Amino acid sequence: MCHAHKFGGSSVANAERIRNVAELLQSESRLPRIVVVSAMQGVTDALTALANAALSTKPWCCDWTTLREHQLRAARELGADDSVQVWLERELRTLHELLCAPSSRPEWFASVQGLGEVWSSRLLQVALGDEAAGWARLDARDVLVVRPGELGVGVNWDASRDKLATWCKAHRQPNVVITGFVARDDAGAITTLGRNGSDYSSAIFAVLFDAAELTIWTDVDGVLSADPRLVPDAVCLESMSYAEACELAYFGAKVLHPQTMAPAMQAGLPIRIRNTLNPAAPGTLIAETSQPAASPVKGLTLVSDMAVLELAGAGLIGVPGTAERMFAALHAEGVSVTMISQGSSEHSICCVVRADQIERGRAAILAAFRVAMANGQVEGVRVTTGISILAAVGDGMVGTPGVSARLFAGLAQAGVNIRAIAQGASERNISVAISAADATRGLRAVHSAFWLSPQTLSVGIIGPGNVGRALLAQLAQASAQRDGSNHGGLDLRLRAIANSRRMHLAQRALDPADAHALLDGGEVLDLDRFTAHVHAAHLPHAMIVDCSGSDAVAARYAGWLAAGIHVVTPNKQAGSGPLERWRAIRTATRRGGHFRYEATVGAGLPVIQTLRSQLDTGDELLEVDGVFSGTLAWLFNSFDGSEPFSRLVEKARALGYTEPDPRDDLSGTDVARKLVILAREAGRELSLEDVVVENLVPPALRDVSLEEFLARLHELDAPLQQRLDAARAQGRNLRYLARLDPDGHARVGLVAPEPGHASLHGRLSDNLIQFRTRRYADNPLVVQGPGAGPDVTAAGVFGDILAIAQMMIR
Repeated sequence: MCHAHKFGGSSVANAERIRNVAELLQSESRLPRIVVVSAMQGVTDALTALANAALSTKPWCCDWTTLREHQLRAARELGADDSVQVWLERELRTLHELLCAPSSRPEWFASVQGLGEVWSSRLLQVALGDEAAGWARLDARDVLVVRPGELGVGVNWDASRDKLATWCKAHRQPNVVITGFVARDDAGAITTLGRNGSDYSSAIFAVLFDAAELTIWTDVDGVLSADPRLVPDAVCLESMSYAEACELAYFGAKVLHPQTMAPAMQAGLPIRIRNTLNPAAPGTLIAETSQPAASPVKGLTLVSDMAVLELAGAGLIGVPGTAERMFAALHAEGVSVTMISQGSSEHSICCVVRADQIERGRAAILAAFRVAMANGQVEGVRVTTGISILAAVGDGMVGTPGVSARLFAGLAQAGVNIRAIAQGASERNISVAISAADATRGLRAVHSAFWLSPQTLSVGIIGPGNVGRALLAQLAQASAQRDGSNHGGLDLRLRAIANSRRMHLAQRALDPADAHALLDGGEVLDLDRFTAHVHAAHLPHAMIVDCSGSDAVAARYAGWLAAGIHVVTPNKQAGSGPLERWRAIRTATRRGGHFRYEATVGAGLPVIQTLRSQLDTGDELLEVDGVFSGTLAWLFNSFDGSEPFSRLVEKARALGYTEPDPRDDLSGTDVARKLVILAREAGRELSLEDVVVENLVPPALRDVSLEEFLARLHELDAPLQQRLDAARAQGRNLRYLARLDPDGHARVGLVAPEPGHASLHGRLSDNLIQFRTRRYADNPLVVQGPGAGPDVTAAGVFGDILAIAQMMIR
C-alpha cells in the first residue's frame, strides 16, 4: 500500500518550488509514493490562449517562444541533463506542430491544453533524481480511460486497471510521478478531465494504486472556516467529512471539487489538505466522518454575482406542476439554479441564479407562464439583482436545535436582511440569499456567531477629553491584562478617534494608549467620513462612543442607530434634549443598534440599570429624588458655616470636582438634565423646560466672563449663609436635591430636608438617588456612591460597551 500526493500549479510554479517539492517528498517516511502533478502555474492558461489564437488565426509564435523559454529555463535551473533538454525540445516542437495545424476536433484542443502536466511531471522526476533514484514517470494518457457523462467525466475503471497492471509490469521503481488532468476516452482519443482535473486525477490514481491516504498539497494550511480574504480570523479546520467538503465545494469554497472526492468517497480514501510552504502544519483531514467540534458549523462560504427570480400569483396556490414547469423552462434555456425557496402558502416560488443568466431565465419563465399571466393567475416575474448566497455547513447541525436561530441572530445583529432561505432535509446546510452590499459584513457576523472567530466590534470614540482619555486608558489597561487577546470572544477594535476639530482613522486598529496623540497630525473632522469608516462593510458590528457633550453629535444618534451602529455615551444632550429627537432615538433602537447611556446620570453607578430592572419586571415608579451631582454634594456636605461658600467653591475647583467654569455646576442645569433622563426612562414625556430649576448663581454673575465671576465669587456667600442659618434654626442642613413627584412635577434646587433624609448621611461627594415604586413605597430603593470624576464615568461607559458586547457573543 502506498501514499498518494498531489501538487498543484502554485506548488510547482518555478524551478525553486519544484526543488522544494522534491525535498519534501524525499523527507516523507511513508513509502512507496505516487505523486500526481499539475502544470506549472500559468502554463495551462498559456496553452489555452495559444490554442484559441491558433483556432482564430491570430498570431501565436511570440507567445509560444515565451512559453518555450519558460520551460527550458526551469529545466536548466533544475540541472537537467542533455537528454531531458532534448526531450523537452521535442515536446515543444510537438506543440508547435499542433498549433500549425489547428482543428475543431476536441482531441486537438485537449492535446494542446494537457501538455503542461506532461512537462511538469518530467521536471519533477528530474528534481527527484529520475529512475536511478527510484522514481518512474507515468503518462496518464497511457493508463487512464474516461468517458463523458451527463454529470461530468466518468472513469472506465476496468480498462484503467488493466492498463495500469500492464504499465506496472514494465516499471519496477517503487515511486511514481504521474501527469494530472489528461487521459484518453474509450476510443483512444486524448481528453482532459475538465475543471480541477488534476485533483480528480489524484483521487483516481490514489484509488487505482490502492493508496492508504491522499495528500493534496496547496498554498494554504488546510481547509479554512471561511475565505481569509473576507474573514481574516478564519481558522484552519482539523477535520471534515466528505459531505461537509462537498457542500462547501458546491457553494464555491476552495476546498475540493465534489467530482474530485467521488472516487475517494466510494473507496473510503482519506484526503488530507496540506501546505507546501508550511509542511509542518498538520492540515485538514477529509474522511467519511469528522472529529466533533465546538461549533455545529464547520465552514461558511459566499457565492457572489447572483440574482433572485421570483414567480408569484394567487393562481399558483395548490396547482400541481408549477415548480416543474418553472424549472423545466430554466433547464431548457441552460440556466443553472443554485438555490430554491418556496413558502408553504405556495403563493410564490423563487430561485437564485447566476447574475449573467438572469435575463435569459426571466424570459424563459415569462414564456412558460404567458397564458397564466394573461389570465391574471400569475402576477409576473420579479427580478432582484445584487445578491450573494451565504451558506453555513456542518455535520454538527444535524439534529441540533437553535442553529438557524444563531445564524439569523448573527445576521440581524449586523443589520443584514435575508431575502430567501433554503435548507435541505439533511440539515447539513443552511443557505440564505442576502444583499451583496451586506455580504462581507454578514459573513463575518455569522462566523463570529458560531464561535469560529471573535466577534469584531469596530469602535470610534468622539471627544477624548477628561472622560474620553480615562476611557482610552481603561481600554489600554484591559488589553494589556489580556496580553492583547480578545475579550471573551470579542475583538474590540478601536479604529477611529475624533475631537471637535480633527480625526484619525486607522485601517485596522489604534492602540488606545497613544490614540489621543495621533489627533495632533490628524485630518480635519468629517463626521460623515468618520461614521462610514467605523461602519465599514467588511466588519460585522460598529459602535460610536460619544464622550463629547456636543449637542450636534447627539443629533446624529438616531441616524447612527437606524443604520445599525451601536451608540454608547455619557453625553446628556440626547437623553434630555428635544423630545422629538428622543422619540426618534427610541424608535431607531427598536430595529437598529443598541443605545446605552448609563453614565449620563450616575457616572459609574447603575442608576438607569436599577430603574430599568424594576420597570421591566412590572414595577411602577412613583417618585424619585436625591443628590444628582457629586460636585454639589461635596459643596453642601462641606458647607457648615465655618468658612464662606465661595472658598469651598475655590477648593472644589482646585481639586477638580467642578467644571472649569463652576457656574456649569451651580446653575443646576446638569442636575435637571439627569432628572429628565430618569423621567423619560420611566415613560414620562418630560422636557428640560418643564423642570423648575434653582440657579445658585446670582443673575448679575450669570453672563460675565469666567475671570470676573471668579473675582466676584464672594457675592454668593451672604445669600447662601442666610439659607444655612434658616435651616440650622430648624435643626436642619442644606442639600441640593432633584425631585420628580408622583404627579410628574419636577424640581431641582436647594432644600433643607428632614433630619432622616438619606442625603444627610452620605459621604462627601456621593451621588444618592432614591426610587419610590409600588414595591418600594415605604422604604425607597437607594443607589449611592461616587457619581462624578473621569475615571468612574469612563468605567460606566466601558461597562456599557461590554454590556452590548455580551449581547453579541451570547
